[in-house]
Amino acid sequence: MDASTPAREVFMNAVRVLLSTWPVLQIAVDNGFGGAFGQQKAEWMIDVVGKYFYENSDLVPSEVEDYISVLLDQEFNTEVDDGSLAQLSQQMCSMFSQCQQGATEKVQQTIASLAEKNSGRAKVSVPAPSDEEESEEETEAMECDAAPSSSQATALPSSPPAKTEEEEDGWTTVRKKK
Repeated sequence: MDASTPAREVFMNAVRVLLSTWPVLQIAVDNGFGGAFGQQKAEWMIDVVGKYFYENSDLVPSEVEDYISVLLDQEFNTEVDDGSLAQLSQQMCSMFSQCQQGATEKVQQTIASLAEKNSGRAKVSVPAPSDEEESEEETEAMECDAAPSSSQATALPSSPPAKTEEEEDGWTTVRKKK
């Protein structure tokens, strides 16, 4: 894209790059949180988020954050509590404003920088174990409720046990005891 590229096209590309390089969406798609059509849902999400800016005037980051949060919850059964959604929303609002003011070159530079940083992202995939490879011994070792041996107990740092609560809506919340 060059300097003559329309602002809308630059902004839609910015949304595409921001969302496709966002670790939360990458993890949701890579791990099948959106089901069999997770990749198509991510592409749809990019399109509707971009359109959201043009269909609503004077959006603030918290409105964008709420909108994306609802999409993630409905389409990927995912809630974001790491602060990255607020940062993402702020970046989108900033880039939209820059595009509206005609500063598309600056947005294009930011897009290129983000795309370049993401090109070095390592892709980790864990192959599923075959029935032959998984023995009863390995299965027993992976069980969470097994008591640790005395050598394991001394090697682990002591931290308060996690408290698990099941919410009315079916979500399970795990919190550290203070």
